[in-house]
Formats: sequence, C-alpha cells, structure tokens
Amino acid sequence: MFRLAIVMVFALTLAGAGRTARELYNSHQKAAYLDPQVVAFVRPGLAIKVNSASIAADGTMTAVVTITDPQGLALDNTGITTPGVVTLNFLMSAIPNGATQYVPYVTQSITGAAGTFTRPIAENSSTTTTGKLTSLGNGQYQYVFGAKAPANFDKSATTTLGVYANRNLTPFNLPTNYASATLNFVPDGSKVSTVRDVVATKSCNNCHDQLSFHGGQRRGVELCIMCHTANMVDSATGNPIDFKIFIHKLHSGSSLPSVKAGGKFLIGTTDFSTIVYPSDVRRCETCHDPKSATQANNYLTNPTAEACGSCHDDVNFKSGVNHAGGPQVDNSQCAMCHNPQGELEFDASIKGAHTIPTESSYLTGLQIANLKVTNSAAGQKPRVTLNIQDKNGNGIAFPAGATLSLTMAGPTTDYGYTSFGSDVTTPGYVTESVTAAACDGSGACTYNFTHAVPADAKGTFAIGVESRRSETILPGTTKQQAVQYGAKNVVTYFSVDGSPVVSRRAVVAINNCNRCHTSLSLHGTLRNQTEYCVMCHNPSNTDVARRPGATDPAERSKPNQGINFNLLVHRIHTGENLQAQNRDYTVIGFGGSVNDFTDVKFPAMSPTGRTGDTRNCTMCHNTGTAFNLPAGKNPVVDPQGPINPDPAITAACTGCHASLPTASHALGAINAAGEGCQACHATGAVGYNSLGLDYAVDKVHAQY
Repeated sequence: MFRLAIVMVFALTLAGAGRTARELYNSHQKAAYLDPQVVAFVRPGLAIKVNSASIAADGTMTAVVTITDPQGLALDNTGITTPGVVTLNFLMSAIPNGATQYVPYVTQSITGAAGTFTRPIAENSSTTTTGKLTSLGNGQYQYVFGAKAPANFDKSATTTLGVYANRNLTPFNLPTNYASATLNFVPDGSKVSTVRDVVATKSCNNCHDQLSFHGGQRRGVELCIMCHTANMVDSATGNPIDFKIFIHKLHSGSSLPSVKAGGKFLIGTTDFSTIVYPSDVRRCETCHDPKSATQANNYLTNPTAEACGSCHDDVNFKSGVNHAGGPQVDNSQCAMCHNPQGELEFDASIKGAHTIPTESSYLTGLQIANLKVTNSAAGQKPRVTLNIQDKNGNGIAFPAGATLSLTMAGPTTDYGYTSFGSDVTTPGYVTESVTAAACDGSGACTYNFTHAVPADAKGTFAIGVESRRSETILPGTTKQQAVQYGAKNVVTYFSVDGSPVVSRRAVVAINNCNRCHTSLSLHGTLRNQTEYCVMCHNPSNTDVARRPGATDPAERSKPNQGINFNLLVHRIHTGENLQAQNRDYTVIGFGGSVNDFTDVKFPAMSPTGRTGDTRNCTMCHNTGTAFNLPAGKNPVVDPQGPINPDPAITAACTGCHASLPTASHALGAINAAGEGCQACHATGAVGYNSLGLDYAVDKVHAQY
C-alpha cells in the first residue's frame, strides 16, 4: 500500500506538470521507454549539488551535498524512502600557492611490479570506518572525512572538494546512474583566485560523448585532475599518469616516437600503443579550446619538458639528446625559444612548430565557386561552368600541375545503379577530368561532359567537383616544402525530366564527422564532404578496381569488399568490436594498400567508461535521421558478407551488428515482399517479445 501511494503521488506529480517520460528523458535514456508508472515511481537519474566544503584548524575536512533526481526530488541514499541506493565518494585536493597543479590530501600506498607509490584516493561513505555521513534531511548530507588535511596545510590555498556517486537502479531494469561534482573554495574564507582550467570536459566530449572512467563513476576533467597529479605513477609499469603527460601520450598512441621505434605505452595491462588520433595531434586547440577553458592557452604560455616531452618522447631534455637547445636543467628557459608564436610558421615557436602544412597561411588557397549545370535533360551531355578561386575569393588561372574532376551520379533517391555507358567501369557514377584548356586566365571554366545523362533517366541527378593543387611555401629557406591540398567539394543538383529538384538525402553532415576528425579529408585531400563521398561510395560499389593489386597477395584471392558509405562508415567505426563478432573489415585502397579497420578504437564512451560505444547514433547522424530505417533504398553489394546483396535496412544495421547470427535473423525477415525489419524495429514500434520488451531502434540504442 505504501509503494502504491508513492506511485500515485509521483504519477500525479508528473501528470500535473504535463510532462511525459519522453519529455523528461531524451532518446539516449532508457527511462524514456519505460512504463510511465514505473518512471513516475523510480524517477531515474542522479544529480549532485555541492553546498559547502570546509577544513577546520585541526585539519578536519567536511562537505555538505544534496542528492536529487534530475527534476530536483530529494533522494534517500539508503534507498528506503526513494528507489535506489546512492553511494557517495569524497576526495579533497589543493593547489599550493605558487603552483599550478593539485596536491591530494587523502592518499594511500599501492604496490605493483614497478614498486610502491603513493596515490590519491576517495573516501567511500558506505564502506569507510573512519569517515561519517549524516543525513540533514531533504536530500542533504554532511560528510566528515576520516582523513585529515596535513598539519601544515595552507589555509589560503585554493582547495577543491570532489564528489562522485552512483545510484543503483538495476532492480528496476534500469542502469546504474552516475554523477560527479566539484567545488573550489579557500579554507580561510577568502575568494578563490587560483584554479586549474586548462582543458574543458566539453572539448573531450566532442569525441568521447560522455567522458567517464573507472567503471563510469568519475566524470569530467575537473575530477580527473584532482587525482592525476604531478607525482602520480602507474605501479605496474612505472609510467607517469600525471594528467598532462598521460593524456598527451594516450592520444598520440601509435604516433609516439617511442612506439614507432618498437616500444609500447602501457598503463597497467592496457596497451595504448595502437591508438590512432582521429584528427592531427598538432592541433593543440582541439583540446585546448580557449572558448571552453579559461586557461586553454597554458600550452602556449607555459611550455614544459613534462608536457612537451609526453608527445616528443624521443627528446631527453636533461641530456640534450634530440633537443636543438641542448640540455635543460629545468623549465625556466623553455619559453625563451618556444614563445607562443614567431615571425614564421614552422619555426621553434609553439604555434609555428605545430603548423599543419595544409593549413599554412602561406598557401594561396583553392576553392571552386559558381558551379552550374545546363544542357542537363535526359539524353543530353551536361555543360558545366565554374570558377577557380584563391582563399580570398579572387579568380585564379588553372594552377600548374593541379587536377580538376567532375563526377556525375543519379538519381538522388539513391545512387549506385545508373549506367552512364558501356565504357564506364565505375559503378553508378562517371568521373571526367577537366584540363587547363577549359579555363581562362581568371579561372572561369566551361566543360562539356563526354558522357550523357541516360536517355531513360528520371528525377534529380547531381554533379560534384574535386580539385587539388601542389604549392611550394617558404621557397629558398631551410623550411621550404611542397604542400599538396584539395579544394572543398561542391555538389549541385539538377532535374533531368522537368520534375522538382530533390537533393540527395542528408543523413550525415561533415560537421558531425569533424567533431572528431576536425578537418576530414581523404584520398590525398581530394574528397572532404560527405555529400560528395556518397556519390562514389554507393550501394553497388566495391574495391574491385584495387583488390587485384593488393600488396598482400592473400587479399587478392578474396571476394571484393563492399564500400557503400553506410556499410563502410559503420564497419570502420565499429572497428575492434568486430573481433568479438568474428568479423573483420579490410578494404584495398589506392596503390594496393591493405586497410584493415578491425583495430579501430571508436572514442565514444559507454556509461561505464569503455570506449567503442556506437549506440549514440546522433554523434554522426543528422537530427531526425539516426533512427529512421532507410526503407525503399537500393540494395547494397557486399561480396564478403553472408547476404549479398544486402537490402538497404539490413546493410545499414549489420554494418555495426555484423555477427553471423544477426545476419541470419535479418535474412529471416527478407522475402519477396521486401524487408520486415520495420515490424519490430521502426522507431515507436511495438514488437513485443515474451518478456514484453520491444525492439524499436531508438530504444535498443538507449545507453543511460
């Protein structure tokens, strides 16, 4: 009766507010799909507010926090009066005056293969025998640490209380909820003037989706830097796990000089040597974003051997090996040579040394503008006009040695099965090269296709452009170098039968790709826009043109590999998770290169802090496209797959769900009438199994 009363009260609360579970929780939260009465009773989620923190003269450390659900309802940590036991953990660290990193106040010794080291720890309020947690009512709790601050602690130093907690809702068929919070204060009551805010969690989440470690409990950089301090060492390997060293080395991974020389970068038993950073490690501002962190420019103004040597780990600053400036006894002289920005790119300044050649300001630039198509009806050979421009929009002559090509495909309902003539070997599209003779000295170009739009064509077709040039920068200097770079792909659409122009569906935007890749560019910088990629990476295309020349002879005799865009991108990002499904994905590229993507580590993190979580489809997909099944699109050629060709929905879903049992399941839903996937998996579908659980795409991808 008591539980029923609670359910009724909570249900009335939700109903009174006029908000459903779908409104209270987003599509990534499992609560959005539960029975409304269960949601009303449980009220899933966890929020922590740090009300105050203090350190008494005798070193007694005290914290006062409030724990609630996301809508503000106070929670009982014991799980008696509100659902779910909440476990709280507390830690305290300070930034000594004149220092920039934390010193922990609660520590313990840990012994491993590399020796015995002191490390920071948090006090668990549920297991501590010395600390004391006291309920103050209405979700508010006071915690008095079992440990005390050092006898000589500085009362004027910035001190930070860190709190992380979990709420166990597994008895309600919901995941454990996690939350973290911090509070900066000064024990003597003065205003906080010193903080550490070098990298923001927001920047990390561009790739990691939800930065979380240690089983998912510790979330956010603010908490990480309290423990990963200057003296932190991995007891198993002896490698430093100071945040600025650990993070740089982890993200550099396979590009570390020490790894290239045959070594490994291990923390415990975890090998980070295979990590390939999805952007360019020279783009320091990707993580050190001045729009997000107040001290993001710290890497420019305060270079140190520890931070710089973490990526450049073949430099020995003490001995001077591989350091042009010779031995350095400390960091005091670093900024003398490595100032933020010098007069020239590629110099010893920090920005100069990290200049990416294709983004050099010395480049003239290359862009295509005013792409137009005429004479484009079915059976006609399109006439294309465009302008070649520099980066400032000024017309330029066709650059010496440059390339300019046009690709035609259609219809936009789905590419891949249109023939542009018996002489065209590329499936579903045709690419033609434009020579300098088609352009005048101002960059105005006119080109007549030699291939026609098929006589029976209907609907909308597309023509896209790719262009590339080489340019020498800083000529006559020791920094002289040739740089090859491409123009942004431009695509235009046109009707071939007088019907309204309908652009190809936009499922993934390049801006979503660039959350991680920053400036995605492939095939020698020629291709850089998803709108253009899908013209070639269409449902009928494979690596057939490259496989006979594979540098690995064993690959030459294997079936061709399907490279339709959704199959290709899903498989690449599934990466190492393919191994657990006894599948792999290897594409033969230009020059016969063998590209095995089975070791790719997708950076998005699961709620428990494991990378490789591909469930948040909205990281890549545009709004409204993540969970829409692509009914009615072309079948996908997949010669190495168990189903060939794959119907459109099956091809998209089995890109990630690549196991043979899943393929068998999908095959059972395919017949002469088409695919039956929508019956159970369409968003909002009610395909209940014997347990009363449905399998709508959005629901099964929910993470939290």
